[in-house]
Amino acid sequence: METPETVSEGHTFKSLGVVDVLCEACDQLKWKLPSKIQVEALPVALEGKDVIGLAETGSGKTGAFALPILQALLETPQKLFALVLTPTRELAYQISEQFEALGSTIGVKCAVIVGGMDMITQAMALAKKPHIIIATPGRLVDHLENTKGFNLRSLKFLVMDEADRILNMDFEAEVDKILKSIPRERRTYLYSATMTKKVQKLQRASLRDPVKVEVSSKYQTVDKLQQSYVFIPVKYKDTYLVYILNELAGNSCIIFCATCANTQRVSYMLRNLGLTAIPLNGQMAQAKRLGALNKFKAKARSILIATDVASRGLDIPHIDIVINFDIPTHSKDYIHRVGRTARAGRAGKSITFVTQYDVELFQRIEQLIDKKMPLFKTEEEEVMQLQERVSEAQRIAAMECKEEARAKNKSKRGAASDSDTEEKSSTVVRKRIKKGKKGKSH
Repeated sequence: METPETVSEGHTFKSLGVVDVLCEACDQLKWKLPSKIQVEALPVALEGKDVIGLAETGSGKTGAFALPILQALLETPQKLFALVLTPTRELAYQISEQFEALGSTIGVKCAVIVGGMDMITQAMALAKKPHIIIATPGRLVDHLENTKGFNLRSLKFLVMDEADRILNMDFEAEVDKILKSIPRERRTYLYSATMTKKVQKLQRASLRDPVKVEVSSKYQTVDKLQQSYVFIPVKYKDTYLVYILNELAGNSCIIFCATCANTQRVSYMLRNLGLTAIPLNGQMAQAKRLGALNKFKAKARSILIATDVASRGLDIPHIDIVINFDIPTHSKDYIHRVGRTARAGRAGKSITFVTQYDVELFQRIEQLIDKKMPLFKTEEEEVMQLQERVSEAQRIAAMECKEEARAKNKSKRGAASDSDTEEKSSTVVRKRIKKGKKGKSH
């Protein structure tokens, strides 16, 4: 999980004060040595102090807050013990997996409370009083306001993970409501990749005499990451994407797009060219989002096409390449996107598409990472040979997107499942195309 740069020599979990049963759990998770953020944060947290942790994604911060919470739970077992707030649904499930893995021998019960899932099922899970709740702020407030008998008055720990992102997503009002409904006598851990003004304000409102631990204040990308760019006219973006994917065939790849619609369109286009692509975006039903992630994790699909919903916190060890198909408008998002590869000491590649409209954004990224990126070599003649096939795949993809939108409207909010809709729309479109081709040949 940790990269060699983030692992600190000379310390063990035991030497930092972690009890034997949790040291064994770390060992089972193959966490041989604590990471730098864990070395800094664990002794402070185990002493019972509030912690502000500034750490990049992938630095091992989940362990830095999960271990002290589980150790305190061992000392004083109690239901509804800790709340972890997180910006995205995927990250919530991932944190829950880590809590359950670390607490497997001590019977820890977690509940994930996120949007896109059934409220009644969640209310039943909360009624069973789990030890740990991992939630997105909006859905948790829904339950605090509407679920009978549910409150957080006995809570002992609050964690705000990716706090900068929670606040950037305009969850301030929800966070305020949550802070008002939990006890003041609690321990608070606030983790953030950046210290923004909003995060400082939140720190003043929610922490008492916190200890600040920091791994890296400078924006950095891992040394083993080969970063490059391609400069291309906007109308040939799709063609260059197909060319690069063919050149790098056999690698697993995340492609980042700016919009949900574009992830859908690009995945249809690539599938029509025989590539195993799957979309992941915020407009998909939660079950389908988890399904897409699991297929990619299990290597049943080699290309994941995602919006920034997937750029932070997702720990998928086998990603070889990150392609910024749409350049991020916030330079800091670039760090989080490319941080999906070159993890756990492996090498990785990132390629950023720069069109005539993206030059300024690209220069800002280079400024932020303090590096000049080399040009990724492409053969223009070979790229243009793909143009005709790509145009046809684009045309079919556009029809499939229209058909899917029509089918979704018709099903009136989920009468048919999302996956059925997608399958049906693709089949209908392909039948129409076949009919059209037969008509032409007569």
